[in-house]
Parts: sequence; structure tokens; C-alpha cells
Amino acid sequence: MENQKKKSRAGSFLMQGSILAIAGILVRLIGMVYRIPLTNTIGEKGMGVYSTAFTIYNILLLISSYSLPVAVSRLVAARISVGQYRNARRVFLGAVGFAAVSGTAACALTFFGADFFATTLMGMPEAGLAIKTLAPTILVMAFLGVLRGYFQGHGTMIPTAVSQVAEQVINALVSVLAGWLLFRVGTGMDANGEAFYGPAYGAAGGTIGTGAGALTALLFCLMVFLMFQRVERSKCRRDRTSSQETYSRIARLLVMTIVPVLVSTTVYQISSLVDQAIFAAYWNADYTELWGAYSSKYNLLIHVPVAVASSLASSIIPALSGAVAKKKRTEVVYKTGTAIRFNMAIAFPATVGLTVLASPIMDLLFSGDNMEAANMMMVGSTAVLFYSLSTITNSILQGIGSIWIPVKNSLIALALHIGLLALLLWVFHLDIYGVVFANIFFALCVCILNNLSIKRILHYRQEMLKTFAAPLFSSVVMGVFAFLSYQLFFQLTGRNWLAILVAVVVAVVVYAVLLILTKGVDEVDLMSMPKGRSLISLAKKLHLLR
Repeated sequence: MENQKKKSRAGSFLMQGSILAIAGILVRLIGMVYRIPLTNTIGEKGMGVYSTAFTIYNILLLISSYSLPVAVSRLVAARISVGQYRNARRVFLGAVGFAAVSGTAACALTFFGADFFATTLMGMPEAGLAIKTLAPTILVMAFLGVLRGYFQGHGTMIPTAVSQVAEQVINALVSVLAGWLLFRVGTGMDANGEAFYGPAYGAAGGTIGTGAGALTALLFCLMVFLMFQRVERSKCRRDRTSSQETYSRIARLLVMTIVPVLVSTTVYQISSLVDQAIFAAYWNADYTELWGAYSSKYNLLIHVPVAVASSLASSIIPALSGAVAKKKRTEVVYKTGTAIRFNMAIAFPATVGLTVLASPIMDLLFSGDNMEAANMMMVGSTAVLFYSLSTITNSILQGIGSIWIPVKNSLIALALHIGLLALLLWVFHLDIYGVVFANIFFALCVCILNNLSIKRILHYRQEMLKTFAAPLFSSVVMGVFAFLSYQLFFQLTGRNWLAILVAVVVAVVVYAVLLILTKGVDEVDLMSMPKGRSLISLAKKLHLLR
């Protein structure tokens, strides 16, 4: 009976993580779709400017508020798990105050420091306007992060999932329209054949969509929050907790939680900034088009499947925090293993699929010459696997309270990464592929260090067959079928999109069948997924399960 309860609780967080993962993949797909017309409108140079502006924006967003959802969900979940609803509400109110201060400061720094960041730091003065346009979005995202963390702390990912989809839809529509309009304005200002204002204004138009989407998501979350208040007040009235936490204590807890999460996550973003700065120094010429292909094609696709790991990470943190607060070690270990296994079941096929279909997918999504980006994908798709694993293991360590360990591990990996990147560029002259390989190495180092830390803290050893061997074998076979089916249907029809569609359908079916046959997933795992009963019924009809 206890084992069934443990599996039921694990299934609950997997279900919530799956909901958020589906939304995350949808968001990434929308992101790819709208970037196609945006790229075709403002060009690779414009997308290079756009990417540079977002590099600065992401770092300042991290510093101000990106870790707020993690901190709020962790603190709220720990209190709700022991019935302290009033203290959980005080955590929320304290986080709102923190967001107001940090968001306003970062917004001001972004706006007034935009020209310095673009010209002096990044060597791309065209990005100054786009960085300024992104500044107000940082303040909006601070408040949005608090609301999303509050819902996640209560064990529901649905408001976050819906708000993410709404945010991206509005972002897509406004970005394409504003990018097109402003690019035309900027192109009209360019003289003597120079492309400066066109890319600068076009990139700024694209960033307007980001702010519009964030504001839409904030308004939606506020509406859900207000609807939730009657139930929340009722729970607070029934709360018989004798001690009420002061706001000064909550502020300390927030800072103590936010700072290590912030530093750990910032290292990931800093690695991108460092990569661009080092590559700019090595290339010593205009690199905007090459960097645009790397950041807006290769990197964009790589992070679509990584969205699953990020979504599962959002659900595992409050789940583990609640189990730790109730001192249920076996539940912590079980959820840790389940989260890693579920993550790998997605990451392996995504890695293989992007490898074998790299060129067709690039040609489907982007116009122009995609050979360089496709080559990057073929040699660098393992980044999906290692970034997925490093993301989920970071969150596991944060969820069990070891929040400074990911910081140490990420800093060690970053130092090794920088050394390797310099070696690959100046000694081996691998150019942009040096950046690709160095990033894979960075994620791999984080994976190894995090897994050693988890093993030491929890005295836990990951089950190897179901977690790694079964999905790896199933993915390799799937990759062969996907490649052959693509080649066959492309030869028969001459239509790239149709051949890709058939290859993806074949890949999904082959992988699902093999994963069940190799015991990579069982009936309990399927039950924890959306439409789990239907999946189990179908598997039994096909005699894949008994």
C-alpha cells in the first residue's frame, strides 16, 4: 500500500510536469514558426542583432527575477505540505515586494546601459535599440515569475502552462508584424547601401512582441489568482499554525534561495555571453550572419526538446521540497529516479531524431542556405541529451535543499569550458564548431558533477537499464527507421515536408513500441502520463503489455 501511494505521488508530479512539458514544446514550436517569417523579413544579420539583444536581456532577467518561480514554488510548497497556509501567503506577498524592487532596478539598468552593452561589451551597436525595447519586459516578468511560482508551489502547473502558450502566441503575432513594419522604416533610413538601421529597427520590432506576450501572460495569471482567493482565504482561516513568519525572515529565505539558484542559472547564460565575446575576438570581423545561424537556427532547435527537462524541473522542485519538509526520504529518492528516467526517455530520441533529420528540418523551417546550421546540428545534437540531464539534476539538488552545489558544479564546468573553447578556436581553428563542441562539454561536465553530488547526498544509484540502455537502444533503431522512411518518401514524392511528417510518425511509433518491449516504461509509468489509461489500453490491445 505504501509503495502504491509513493508511485501515486510520483505520478502526480509527472502528470503536472507532462502538462507543462506539452505547453513548453508547443511554446518552442510557436517560437520556431514565428522566427521563420521574422528571419526571412529582417535577415540573418537582423536575427544576429536580435539574438545579441536577447543575450543581454536574459542575463539581466536572470539577475533580477528569473529564479523567482523556483524560489517561490520551493518555499510555498514546503509550507503547504505541513499545513502552513498563512505563512505560504506571506511568502507570496514578500516575493511580490522583492520583484518590485529587483525588477525596477534591472529595468532601469537595461534601458540606460543599453548602448554600453551593445557597443562596448558586444561590439554590435545595432543592438542598442532592441535592448532598450526589452527593458520594461524585465519588470513585467518579475511579477509574472512570482505568480507562476505561487501556482507551482500549490502543485498545479496549469496556469503556468496556459499563460506560457498565450504569451508565445501574442509574442509571435506582434513580433512578426512589428518587425516587418520597423524593418521597412529602418531600411528607408539606411544610406550608401549600409545595413544598419534596417537590422536595428527590425530586431527592435521583434522584441516588442516579447513585451506584449509577457504582459498578456501576467494579466491571465492575475485573473486566475483573483479567482483562487476565496479558496485561499478559507484555507488560511483553518490554519492553526502558532508561529507566523515575519517578512524580514521571509526576505532572508527568499534571498538565500534566490541567490544560489540565480548564480547557477546565470552561469548557463554567462557561458553564452562568454562564447560570443570569445568568438568575436577570435573572428575579428563581422560575424553577425554566422552567429545568427548558430543562435537562431541550431540553438533554437536544440532547446525545443530541452523544454521538456525545464518543465519537469519546474514540477520536481516543489514535489521534492514538500517531501523533504515531511522528512520522507524514500519518496525523495523515488521521485529523483523517476524524474531522471522520464527525462532521458524524451532526450535520447530527440537527440537521435535531430541528428538524422538535421538537414531536412533546417530546410523546412528556414529559407536560404542552411548547410552550416545543418552541419552544426549533425555534430552537436548531443547537446540536447546533456543539457536535459544537467537541467533536471540541477533542479533535483535545489529541491532537496542543496542549492549551492549546482553553483559550484556550474562554475567548475564554466572554467573548463572557457579553456576548451580557447583551445578549439586558436589551436585547432574549428571556428563556430569550436563553440558547439565547447557547449556540449560544458553540459556534460555539469551532468557528471551533479550526478556525483546526488549519489553522495541521497546514497542513491540510478537504475541503468530503464534509464539509459533501453531508451538509447530504442532511439538508435528509431533513427534508422526515421532516416530510411524520410529518404524513401522524399524520393517518391519530392516533398520535404511530407517526407519529414512520415519520418516523424514512423519514429514515434517505432520508439514507443521498442521502449515498452525493452521495459523502458511500464504500466505505472504510462498511467502517470496524460491520457495514461488510453495508452495502457492501446498497448494491451497491441499485446505490448500484459
